[in-house]
Amino acid sequence: MATIIGAIACSHTPTIGFAHDKNQKNDPVWGPIFEAFLPVRDWIEAKKPDVMFVIYNDHVTSFFFDHYSAFALGVGEQYPVADEGGGARPLPPLSGHADLARHIGESLVTDEFDMSFFQHKALDHGCFSPMSMLCAHEPDWPVRIVPLQVGVLQSPVPSAARCYKLGQALRRAIESYPEDLKVAIVATGGLSHQVHGERAGFNNTAWDARFLELLEQDPVRLTEMTQAEYAERGGMEGAEVIMWLIMRGALSAQIRKVHQRYYLPSMTGIATAVYENLASPAVAGEQTRHRARMAEPLDGVERLEGTYPFNLERSVKTYRLNAFLRDMRRPGHRQSFLADEEASYARAGLDDQEKDLLRRRDWRGLIHHGAIFFGLEKLGAVLGISNLHIYAAMRGQSLEDFMKTRNAPGALYSVAASAAGKKDWD
Repeated sequence: MATIIGAIACSHTPTIGFAHDKNQKNDPVWGPIFEAFLPVRDWIEAKKPDVMFVIYNDHVTSFFFDHYSAFALGVGEQYPVADEGGGARPLPPLSGHADLARHIGESLVTDEFDMSFFQHKALDHGCFSPMSMLCAHEPDWPVRIVPLQVGVLQSPVPSAARCYKLGQALRRAIESYPEDLKVAIVATGGLSHQVHGERAGFNNTAWDARFLELLEQDPVRLTEMTQAEYAERGGMEGAEVIMWLIMRGALSAQIRKVHQRYYLPSMTGIATAVYENLASPAVAGEQTRHRARMAEPLDGVERLEGTYPFNLERSVKTYRLNAFLRDMRRPGHRQSFLADEEASYARAGLDDQEKDLLRRRDWRGLIHHGAIFFGLEKLGAVLGISNLHIYAAMRGQSLEDFMKTRNAPGALYSVAASAAGKKDWD
């Protein structure tokens, strides 16, 4: 079974990345940041976690207000460095642990957390600023990650209590994963700071110390505070420390603090801390029962012949194919496809099997491979093929035979706007 070996708390201010990239170890202003992270780095090298579960918030880089989620879990296989305006930092991409992420996602939904899931998004300084200090990364990172992006920029945000409960559910998720993995929880953000308005530059070192004390010894007290109370004590942006409660909730009640350091060089109180987990072994069949609960929603679906639930495993496997199909809604993409299919397949990075399925318009084969139908109907619209043609092909029937099973046997339609009243279907 997977084990949570401990947790790391650290700030994610961009000054950390700045100090790292400029190699400011010996600078009297920036040097203390390196000193604060060094014991954490030593702990990681000694404990050698297989996976880090990294809790961070994006800074309107890869997540914007056209679709803003409270909790977005990364389920992909790789995460590059985001360009935040002046070019991406020269760091290698982080590898994801897609299997563990999928298990965690299914487990959290089982525990009634309405998660959103993301792939193929770059991560900004919320993740990479501390990671560059935590691990040696040349030529590559020594650990895989599962990132959790928490929406703390646009109110309403998740409450402190909700974050703590998510952490408790995260513990169940990780400990019920059947593979032997050592997992470290990494909480980023804070401490006190405000970066907007006339209160910009606000800090409160006394509150930072009190928060760290309560986080270790009495985290439930922190769950009772409101966003405004966090903002009053630690600054509006400093209220993001509720993310640290996700980490604390994932640990046992009893923990051992093996490191803590605090430093305020500029705008943000920078803290690092390491907590070792003192969890007792699982009692009786709790993990087996939890996995059984996770399986309940789709229990029996395998008996529904010709039915293929679109799950996270399919989503990760066929991301490029489904993105290619979805992009048929873009005029430039569909024009390029109609002009030169082979070139469009190559640009999308499709594999040989996917190219062959598309060339043959093998609708059933595409579904078996992992395409989602709502991408196929977009391709059909571009090709002038009705939805009913696709339905019939998936059933292995001629259109004529399939239409005999419909109550409106003459109705052919498509999602294409130009298909209204169309009579000359292919």
